[in-house]
Amino acid sequence: MIDYQIIIVLVVIVLILISLYLNKIGIALTFFLGNLIFGLTGILKPEEILAGLANQQVIVIIMLLAIGEVIRRTSVIEIVFSALFKRAKSYNIFILQLMLLVAIFSIFLNNTPIVAVMLPFVIAWGKQHKVSVSLLLIPLSFAAILGGTSSLIGTSTNLIVNGMVMDQNIIPNLPQIDLFDFAPVGLTMTGIGILYFLIFGKRLLRERHSVRTDKIVEQDKMFYLEAEIRMGSKLIDKTIEEANFDEKKGIKLIEIRRNDEIFKNPEKTFTLQLGDKLYFTGISSEIAEISDDISGLSFPQVGLLHKQRQKEITEIVISHNSSLINKTFDEIRFRSRFDSAPIAIHRNGESFFGKISDIKLKAGDLILLLSGKNFPRLSSETNDFYVLSKVREMIKLPAWKVAVLFGGLAGAIAISATGYASLFILLALLMAILVIIGIISPKDIHKRVDFNLYMIIALSLSLGTAVMKTGTADYIANFFDAIAPFGPIGLMFAIYIVTALLAAYITNQGAVALIFPIALTLALNHGFDPKPFILIVAYAAAANFMTPIGYQTNIMVYGPGNYSFKDFFRVGFPLTIIYMFVAVTILYQIYFK
Repeated sequence: MIDYQIIIVLVVIVLILISLYLNKIGIALTFFLGNLIFGLTGILKPEEILAGLANQQVIVIIMLLAIGEVIRRTSVIEIVFSALFKRAKSYNIFILQLMLLVAIFSIFLNNTPIVAVMLPFVIAWGKQHKVSVSLLLIPLSFAAILGGTSSLIGTSTNLIVNGMVMDQNIIPNLPQIDLFDFAPVGLTMTGIGILYFLIFGKRLLRERHSVRTDKIVEQDKMFYLEAEIRMGSKLIDKTIEEANFDEKKGIKLIEIRRNDEIFKNPEKTFTLQLGDKLYFTGISSEIAEISDDISGLSFPQVGLLHKQRQKEITEIVISHNSSLINKTFDEIRFRSRFDSAPIAIHRNGESFFGKISDIKLKAGDLILLLSGKNFPRLSSETNDFYVLSKVREMIKLPAWKVAVLFGGLAGAIAISATGYASLFILLALLMAILVIIGIISPKDIHKRVDFNLYMIIALSLSLGTAVMKTGTADYIANFFDAIAPFGPIGLMFAIYIVTALLAAYITNQGAVALIFPIALTLALNHGFDPKPFILIVAYAAAANFMTPIGYQTNIMVYGPGNYSFKDFFRVGFPLTIIYMFVAVTILYQIYFK
């Protein structure tokens, strides 16, 4: 008979998987509720639930992300990439340089800020050389993922796994993960991944437009725009034909609302009146033009922003862990919070109707903003979205401060690799130095911390503790006994497949939290070295190529690249299979030969 605690844990796991798949209440709240059930039923003590908040690796993740944000806001990386990309004239040369450099940076820096820095450059290169961004942005994201899986600090997933290793006090002599234990598989796959795109990239990635057009980036990226005819507009009593909307080839009037009446695809003879709400679909360049000229249209969300002397049209993408998800612009109070107003929105494969203020945001949404003079500062202080256009504020640092920033990070990584000091202590020292020399303000430190991610990681560790403590890991591991005759190779293949599927369609944090204790139990029960089993979980969760929702960098390029789920699966599934075979083969050769 199954112990009642195991039944509770299994039920909670199922509920967590359902919640993560539906994504209605968010990852952090899902993990919190799961831990709350464990606390109420006595499975976990309060100190066990809270242990993750003080876990060394969790704090390391947060510090690395904070330092990464500082680096992202400097111009150093942009100068390096800008200088190199000017020499790239052909698609293959650009892809080679892009993927190689992004992968190298992602080995030593968290890969999410790297992609945030690179997005405007890659889009601009595509525009300049008349190459569709759909051929460029998936390689950007995948390069960051491949590089990130090559070291302990390259991706938060690897650090979460290491945090779980350090958290397993009930298992003596559990092998620790060193900084470059991930390198044999990660570096090999980085090389294979670059060759994969050089050989098959153009065949697998699909162009979303004809390369003959000058509007390379925007043509297929149709935004939904809401406008209004207010007092004094020159459009009052004019027909649609007289308003000359047809002259703007990149924009189309799809609906007019007058009081309670709705007119879909109105005729050219339709006469416009004061108070009419007009809804368009259009490309970003034409929408920007409408907002700048004296067209007689106004935008409901803009308010007094239109009176500011300094304002720009800015394109942003909603991030994977954004606190804005499932909220409307009114609920967010976007204008007062970010000194900007939404004027148009784009979401892959979806059509909108009605007020923009009533639309609930999703990860990957592209938003066109009319931004005021304070927007660069305010946007740099949030992780809720990433700026795609190059209007964000850049930190101007003296050369010696740049040397301290990059030299300090490189030194911390190098010293921790030798084992003389922990990465936690060295990063804490670096953060203190950055505060002392004025690169980071003490008042701004909390703004650099992604508290949502902090809670997700900390609570995922306690979920893993519950699975191990109650014997649930042993119970689930028994179902893998049919594969045991195939030895460690069979078990690693099985673990990889299950973890990769959970990470692709749920989250990588959830996959690690649920599969890590099972993989560890399998290794110990069959007398195998647990280290390759720990690493295979990390690889399978972090090397997430099959869906846009599986990894944050995929979400970041999903909207700007105008991709579909099929695009990621078509390109990512073969790469996932290759990664699985390479990872299992190399780990077997290192640990079992």
